[in-house]
Amino acid sequence: MAVTIQQIADAAGVSRGTVDRALNNRGRVDPDVAQNIRQIAEELGYIKKPRKTGPGKKKICRIGIVTQLAGASFMIKINQGIREAAEELRDRGVEVILKESMSVDEKEQIRAIRELVSEGIDGLALMPVDSEAVRVEINRVIEQEEIPVVTFNSDIVGTKRICFVGMDNKKSGRTAAGLMKLMTGGTGKVLVITGYFTNHSNNSRVAGFIEELKDSCPEMEVVGVQGSFDDAEEVEKIIVNTMHTIPDLNGILTVSGGQAGIKKAFQSLKPEKRPYVVIYDQTPRNERALRENFADFLIDQNGYVQGYRPPHILADLLQKKIQPPAEMILTDIIIKTKDNL
Repeated sequence: MAVTIQQIADAAGVSRGTVDRALNNRGRVDPDVAQNIRQIAEELGYIKKPRKTGPGKKKICRIGIVTQLAGASFMIKINQGIREAAEELRDRGVEVILKESMSVDEKEQIRAIRELVSEGIDGLALMPVDSEAVRVEINRVIEQEEIPVVTFNSDIVGTKRICFVGMDNKKSGRTAAGLMKLMTGGTGKVLVITGYFTNHSNNSRVAGFIEELKDSCPEMEVVGVQGSFDDAEEVEKIIVNTMHTIPDLNGILTVSGGQAGIKKAFQSLKPEKRPYVVIYDQTPRNERALRENFADFLIDQNGYVQGYRPPHILADLLQKKIQPPAEMILTDIIIKTKDNL
């Protein structure tokens, strides 16, 4: 029976990805570890399968990508960026492997990361779940597997990732507070609806919003920060319940998905004057919300760039040894109204 990569990995006490890189001279493996792996492979009688090659054929470089909230509308632009980057990089011998998650689940994300490592990826880009377990796993991949990591859309502190590509979410939250101040005159009561409390970008937006209100609008009261799990029905329920309790609500900020629930809530309540509303992400549904007067301002984060840049950054690092231009590669904070769509 033929000796497998997994058998060599078990004998050497390393991962399959490390064995694959050592046996195929793909770099980023400690020389002593690589020598030990090759020695074990020889002792076990491992025979490397010949790879199909042709004149001028380039060595394949594999980049893994892990996303979350795959069904969310803001992911449309991010996925478009990922797809176009994958098409462009294919000519450079780069294979992009995408693993999507419908939720924000640390166990599911860790499983996806480990699957990609076992498939022999050379670099990893991900939208991290903000949890200690994911933080530990990212550092393990960087330190033990020696795989460079780029985060995008959502960042995570306490890791050795090489850079982050995305919006300055805290600054965008302060921007949302500035918009709310303009509309309300800096007084009144405002409701904040987030998606998941394990999402770093959501938390940063909320933190920035509250900080700016405290600094510039001390008379404005945040009556609550509630999680909707990016579900429209939950957003609708939160707004309806809050406005029954606080009929003089002046403003609503939603920092994540499920924003279609705002329209449903207002249609159900039929208030004489609705609260001012700030929402996130330029999607077709959110554009309709602006045009139909169910929201006043929309903050967009340029999701296309967030999907497009990380594969290119990793490919340049792996193939050309080009470091990213900065640790924080920030996309624009774009403000939209119904008049400038």
